[in-house]
Amino acid sequence: MDRGFQHDLKMRLATEIQGDTASQQNQYRRATDASDQSHETSSQSSSGSNEISQHLALAAQATNDAVRVWTVATGALSWPQGLESLLGYSTSPATNEIGFWQKQLHPQDRARAAASIRDALATEVDHWTGEYRFRHMDGSHLDLLERAYIVRDHLGRPVQWVGSLMNITARKQLQDQLVRSQKMEAFGQLAGGVAHDFNNFLTTILGYSDLLLDELGMKGEIASHIREIRGAAGRASALTGQLLAFSRKHPLAPAVVDVNSLLTNLERSLLRLLGENISVQCDLGRGKNGMHTKVDPGQLTQIILNLVVNARDAMRDGGCLALETTAVTIEAAEEHEHECAAEELPAGDYVRISVTDNGGGMTDEVKQHLFEPFFTTKDEGHGSGLGLATSYGIVRQSGGHICVESELGQGTTVRIFLPRVPAPAPPSYKKPGAKKLPTGNETILVLEDDISVRHLAVRVLRSLGYDVLEAANGDDAQQLIGRRLGKQIDLLLTDVVLPQMSGRCFADWMNKTSPGTKVVFISGYLQESLNPGDRRDQEMFFLPKPFDPEQLAVKIREALDLATADC
Repeated sequence: MDRGFQHDLKMRLATEIQGDTASQQNQYRRATDASDQSHETSSQSSSGSNEISQHLALAAQATNDAVRVWTVATGALSWPQGLESLLGYSTSPATNEIGFWQKQLHPQDRARAAASIRDALATEVDHWTGEYRFRHMDGSHLDLLERAYIVRDHLGRPVQWVGSLMNITARKQLQDQLVRSQKMEAFGQLAGGVAHDFNNFLTTILGYSDLLLDELGMKGEIASHIREIRGAAGRASALTGQLLAFSRKHPLAPAVVDVNSLLTNLERSLLRLLGENISVQCDLGRGKNGMHTKVDPGQLTQIILNLVVNARDAMRDGGCLALETTAVTIEAAEEHEHECAAEELPAGDYVRISVTDNGGGMTDEVKQHLFEPFFTTKDEGHGSGLGLATSYGIVRQSGGHICVESELGQGTTVRIFLPRVPAPAPPSYKKPGAKKLPTGNETILVLEDDISVRHLAVRVLRSLGYDVLEAANGDDAQQLIGRRLGKQIDLLLTDVVLPQMSGRCFADWMNKTSPGTKVVFISGYLQESLNPGDRRDQEMFFLPKPFDPEQLAVKIREALDLATADC
């Protein structure tokens, strides 16, 4: 979550709290003035409890607070202030009993609030403060802060409860938004760290699988088993990519994606998400030039999954989910006549993805707030309210548009328009070990703290003819270089994130010590998730984890050959 957004939330929350504080100070100041006036005009025979009630009522008039006066012995309840203006109820016999107040408390708060008040009455305290949710006349629940004074007789027994009820709903919403944003940031950092460590494991699995197939020339059933292991590691790599995409602060580099293939590959995941009482209908169009768009595939996958989950939640009693893709062309004259007319879709060729459910639909009011961060119609604890807001941002950053059509009781259709691009050239698949890897005889220093990844890289590079040095951290590497008495190191292969000294800091030191040494960075983190000081420059070489021996060999040779060409 963006720290600027969190700062904005904190500032708004501080303003809200300061406003409440100023309101309370103003309330008591006006109450004092009113008290002075009332002493001059009121009868000297007024009781202390009546004066307290009167003063609090006058103070409440300076605010939007409500005031309730509860006679403990009889259960009688009166509302000198705010019953209608704050809570929406008109005075009636029902509102004049303590049971009315108890009935309107949120079910989850009722027992807690009652127990706290009961404890206060049983002790000798004369003040009570508590928060609870109270049902407004329109059916919504307000977050209220009640500050009460307990009037007692000469024996200390409670006689009256005089409470001032302040609406703190806006403040609570800001607090909840701030907490959710901090949780999302913390979870993103955790996801990035887990993905980084997992990428180290996958690098080892992929690397040694290829070495088994290449060096030992495995064939038959054993080779088939090894390829299954390698395939599973490749699929796991895609999952770690999604974790990293979630944890990063900026969008991933887009790639040309076949939308139909992406949806087909998602089918099994969608069925698990939807359950047995929801059927799926797919109508994937076959455009003349294919259904390709340039977008980050991980982000597009998350958008589709989010829409499917929303559709499932809208069909609690079961139903049908329809997925449709089609190629559409928007002419200049039609820019304001398509399904997303409010979005001003520019003329051009698009891939349209439609997700339709036959659930309960949405009201016009809900649709107006649909893409706002933290807006959700789901029960508390279910959904962060970020799904559609994030989807909207991703689609817009990809040059597309998203719109929603829904009527109450008629279901919902979400349409995504993404610019259509030509299909890429078919990739040429190379079986591991089928191509001879590029070799060399230069000196390479491998700086990696993960022992499995380091040993794999050293073994692969030595098998290709390189003179390889290895170190687990920057201090060990500096001592190793010092013992070489100035002998040239042609290339540094270093992890970005290292203990004691980061890979980028070591590379900077290496550049001063040996300006001719080329650098290849490796990392399980994405560039945008690294500290700014650790990020590589654009002209530097970067090999993301997990990588296999062929990718390592090609990247090393690419960096060394460029160094030779520069000379």
